Amino acid sequence: MGGAVSAGEDNDELIDNLKEAQYIRTELVEQAFRAIDRADYYLEEFKENAYKDLAWKHGNIHLSAPCIYSEVMEALDLQPGLSFLNLGSGTGYLSSMVGLILGPFGVNHGVELHSDVIEYAKQKLDFFIRTSDSFDKFDFCEPSFVIGNCLEISPDCSQYDRVYCGAGVQKEHEEYMKNLLKVGGILVMPLEEKLTKITRTGPSAWETKKILAVSFAPLIQPCHSESGKARFVQLPPVAVRSLQDLARIAIRGTIKKIIHQESVSKNGNGLKNTPRFKRRRVRRRRMETIVFLDKEVFASRISNPSDDNSCEDLEEERREEEEKTLPETKPDPPVNFLRQKVLSLPLPDPLKYYLLYYREK
Repeated sequence: MGGAVSAGEDNDELIDNLKEAQYIRTELVEQAFRAIDRADYYLEEFKENAYKDLAWKHGNIHLSAPCIYSEVMEALDLQPGLSFLNLGSGTGYLSSMVGLILGPFGVNHGVELHSDVIEYAKQKLDFFIRTSDSFDKFDFCEPSFVIGNCLEISPDCSQYDRVYCGAGVQKEHEEYMKNLLKVGGILVMPLEEKLTKITRTGPSAWETKKILAVSFAPLIQPCHSESGKARFVQLPPVAVRSLQDLARIAIRGTIKKIIHQESVSKNGNGLKNTPRFKRRRVRRRRMETIVFLDKEVFASRISNPSDDNSCEDLEEERREEEEKTLPETKPDPPVNFLRQKVLSLPLPDPLKYYLLYYREK
């Protein structure tokens, strides 16, 4: 099996490789990928493959290759406050990354065909909310998942700013997918063996861009009931936040601003990124992107445009030798400043834990 980029030793190194290969091109997308460890969405016995640029499938559980998710996230052009619909939401990995960008006033819905995958996604979402420090670094738009066939969405459902379909869309369903979009919205889906970006520029106007050659398993056609009628999928209603919840969001936002101001006055440049381990440099070379899934080619892409220059290789080897002589320094454990600040407030403990979403350390 082959991947678009070199395997990483951990999530950060995988993201470094995706950036170097130009799959991740914007800061927002990079932050979302770094905030959620891909290995957390694997079953324990398969985690050694989590940082390879390969798709993974076990029963009904499926994760696309990181290079595919990178292209999807970049193409969606996500912004805070938008509404997002994930068709074939699977493990919830993509939906959770999207939620970090949408923020607390976005809408984040997913439709999944298999009930066991819905349960798996809810478990992974609960684990992320309870245990990840990334939850406190971002304002999160929690995904809501419903079970059903995405080709049977109720015709009276709301339209969305952003839509992604994680299965191959047949040409006859293209118009159905387009109608899920608001004017100005973006739809990303595999269409006729190409990952395709469609922008709705008007009520009946569209712009289409082919991104990447891919081969996805096709959408499963609906099975009608004995009466012959379609069983419509009802999407979650757009929730109206309570005054109590809005107050929590505002208080957490104010505390984050205070933490940032204190850091600026202390360091002059805000919170610094935690230093990472020194790693062996990845030498650029021409390569074809080939990802396999269930004995079929999953994706292909034009080779890396970087030139394979022998002089650069020699310089790269010299730098590698110099780095070998440097001791590896382990980064300090990350500090959750928001949690520290909330726990130090002169408030009753129940209110403190409410502000922390009752999260475990």
